[in-house]
Amino acid sequence: MKRWVWLGVLGGVMACTKVPGNKPVEPENVCPGTEQLSLSTPLQSQKAQPQEDGAESVLITYRPRASVSAKVSADAFADEARRMGADVKHRFSSINTVAARVTPETRAALARNPDVLHVEPDRPVHAFALPSSVLPSLVLGVGPNTSGSTGEYTQGLKQVQAPDVWDNGGDGVLDTNAPTGSGITVCVIDSGWDNRHPELAAAYAGGRDFLDNDDEPLDQGKENGVIVWGGGHGTHTAATIAAQLGAGAHVRPGEDPNGVVGVAPTVKLLIARVLNTNGDGSTSAVIAAMEWCISKDANIVSLSLGSSEPSEAERLVFEKAHAEGLVAVAATGNRGTPNPSYPAAYATVIGVGAVDFNGERASFSQYGPFVKLVGPGVGVLSATIMGGAPYADVQSDGTRYPSEPLEYTAVGAYTGKLVHCGQGERVASCGEGATCDGFVALVDRGGGILFQEKALNAIRAGAKAIIIGNNTTEDGAGNFTLTDPEDYWVPTTSVTLASANTFRGMVGQQVTVDVTGLDYMRQSGTSMATPHVAGVAALVWSACRALTHEQVRDILFESAADLGDTGRDDLYGHGLVQAKRAVDLALQRCPPPAP
Repeated sequence: MKRWVWLGVLGGVMACTKVPGNKPVEPENVCPGTEQLSLSTPLQSQKAQPQEDGAESVLITYRPRASVSAKVSADAFADEARRMGADVKHRFSSINTVAARVTPETRAALARNPDVLHVEPDRPVHAFALPSSVLPSLVLGVGPNTSGSTGEYTQGLKQVQAPDVWDNGGDGVLDTNAPTGSGITVCVIDSGWDNRHPELAAAYAGGRDFLDNDDEPLDQGKENGVIVWGGGHGTHTAATIAAQLGAGAHVRPGEDPNGVVGVAPTVKLLIARVLNTNGDGSTSAVIAAMEWCISKDANIVSLSLGSSEPSEAERLVFEKAHAEGLVAVAATGNRGTPNPSYPAAYATVIGVGAVDFNGERASFSQYGPFVKLVGPGVGVLSATIMGGAPYADVQSDGTRYPSEPLEYTAVGAYTGKLVHCGQGERVASCGEGATCDGFVALVDRGGGILFQEKALNAIRAGAKAIIIGNNTTEDGAGNFTLTDPEDYWVPTTSVTLASANTFRGMVGQQVTVDVTGLDYMRQSGTSMATPHVAGVAALVWSACRALTHEQVRDILFESAADLGDTGRDDLYGHGLVQAKRAVDLALQRCPPPAP
């Protein structure tokens, strides 16, 4: 249970704290300017609030009208829905559907209309990545780099054999005439992108924001009138497909300064933003994005998102895309159950599950007959929002200690005297040495106290940086969170049990805590596996443009590395996608050029 801390100001710098067990304690000294910090204001719910009139968002699909163009039919359907009281938001001419807000009375009337096939909720969709957190825009349209370094070849990239296709010599240079994705366009339907990231500048071929209804699909939103960047989900998936050689940004110390390279480094990307900065979106936005991808002549569409419920209107638009010759790839979801997610489970979509770098199914990856292929989905390194991946460095007297930043930590560096604050259950826990002039707080994990509560108590005592000492060897330095993305946190990191024991013997010494923002991060989820498959599909098609979309699908299935039970199974589908085997098979089946 979350423990709430409330503060009443007494004498300007005194507060009364309510602790677990509801036992009041003596007032504590709190540093000036920190007494207003409280956990008593929960985050606003991201769920849509009900309207006073009981209206809901729905998708209305009509029966096709013979001898009438799709556009005329869509206009007529929209007009008819309005006459019945619907507030029409979108028209989808390719599937005879409109998205609208309707009252219960209007919905009941629509259901009785013989021209209406079905009325269904405009259900929410969500990103399928697991949680892990100002530069000028780049000049777009430049050609892709053809050389970099083999250090850019991530574990996932090598697991799907991509370098074996376009860097047979292993020298960090794209082989002449090798399939690299050239001539192929992949439409990424996700949370948008960071247009400042050098990994994606060359690949970007256009975009559309289906939340803000403009042509700038940036992974941004507004909070209290201030523009904030999202979590980088769309940037991560797009870079897995198309990051280019030699285009490095700010990397973790010890990693290749050139960053990463995508599965198909010369492919073109269309970016469709349908998810907000929390990773949430709607079915109508996905349908609109699919129609847009089709209209832009995309070859492949990649969706690292979905819902646990099917949608008839959504199924229709994916059937339309399939009929138009697109290859659709979607994530199966992260609930670790045999329940399907959509669109991955539609027959016209390649549903993708996740495996780790040993080829074992990830425990979170959903399984069932809807799984067609699997790809790397555990700890996948790719680009993210510029500066959006905090990296922690703790040093003392020239010695560096392994550490991990807490989610939502502030970015910055501070050097000060180390003070042990015990388990941080009270402001007074920091004891002797704590001063409002600042110090580095060492706080022990444990005690049934939330990390954010520990951090707030240390901050009220005057801490300008915090080190959480782990109390177990099982998870190294840990992977913790401050829970709430508020603006009062200080640089906060966690260290291993061994380091925590060392720091307890260093109380009073000068310690530096430095949390900086990196431009790459590791993420897990079927979201991360999906773009690997989309990228391999792009390599197959760039090896032979004469292949049909059905042939590309068959080649991906037949060339996959069989995992689990022999043959196709519900855990791994046809197996782990393999670029080299798929391209070789594509070249074998490629029809000779016409005379």
